[in-house]
Amino acid sequence: MSQHTTHPETELDVDAMQEFAVRVLGMLTGGSTVAMIVLGDRLGLYRALAAGGSLGAADLAAATGTNERLVLEWLSQQAAVGIVEHDPSTGAFSLPAERAAVLATDHSPASLVGAAPMVCGMYRRVDEIAEAFRTGRGLAWGAQDPTLFEATERFFGAAYRTFLLPEWVPALGLEERLTAGAHVADVGCGRGLPLVLLAEAFPGSRFVGYDSHEPSVDLARRRVADAGLEGRVRFEVADSTGYPAEGYDVITFFDSFHDLGDPRGAAEHARRALAPGGTLALVEPRAADDLATTIATMPAAGFAFASSTAFCTPGSQSQPVGAGLGAQAGEGRLRSVLEDAGFPTVRRVAETPFHLVLEARP
Repeated sequence: MSQHTTHPETELDVDAMQEFAVRVLGMLTGGSTVAMIVLGDRLGLYRALAAGGSLGAADLAAATGTNERLVLEWLSQQAAVGIVEHDPSTGAFSLPAERAAVLATDHSPASLVGAAPMVCGMYRRVDEIAEAFRTGRGLAWGAQDPTLFEATERFFGAAYRTFLLPEWVPALGLEERLTAGAHVADVGCGRGLPLVLLAEAFPGSRFVGYDSHEPSVDLARRRVADAGLEGRVRFEVADSTGYPAEGYDVITFFDSFHDLGDPRGAAEHARRALAPGGTLALVEPRAADDLATTIATMPAAGFAFASSTAFCTPGSQSQPVGAGLGAQAGEGRLRSVLEDAGFPTVRRVAETPFHLVLEARP
């Protein structure tokens, strides 16, 4: 039988209160652990553990050029939350291979380490985000903490490296067209990773990326130069309705459509910019069409809604129209926007635990 305590306004169920307090403590532990994950990534601790097998704090510190005492404290925290294994008989720590695939590399379909800096970015801009709540004027992408730009690419990059070439391109029916030579535009290209992957795989095609965030475009240009792809790949500063309508065979939006202030206007502009028979490809975070189903079926819903609250929705609200689709818009709403923009044929061609891929034809 539950104990109760009398409150001036209500009667509290002490057991329920304590149970919820434990849940919140778990959330606080998770939030602090994210900072520890960022440290482990920045300092190469996860990579050294993955390569070294079972290591003591002194060995890990020596392998990474870090301070032994601080490394021991970090390892202790990581053991407390179940990330690393601790052998009390030897005092050594280890990172099982399955966990290393999540935290020690960006080149794994299960990699999540790149997402951790997003959470740090939320904390660093919490005052600005709060002001966006008060004013409704949003918070521009470029005003976010710079860790967001790196984290977004790393988090989504794991999916792009895993699924783009072997699954999404064939599902969209683009392999033959890209092999023969197509003109491709990516809108909201960020740092340009998807286009670089496509250009390396399809040397007969030409690619151009457009983004309104100049620092990301500058980095994408350097990446093209380093990869020796100049002449086939270029990046330009332009927004989603301002790039030239050059008759593209394919126009893509990689995790950028929901961030736009005017997604319908962007889709209308893309329709006008497509060559006859062209394809619009939309890669978006996966979600159901209603909140209850999203919460019940999407393991990443809590993280996705937090990211959308901090970055995506205020970013959209900072732009003209300010539609605020959000990162969990769902297929039905995305389909409706595309259909209203003049794409009567919209079909889902692929999905992953984090993404859905839509093909739209005018």
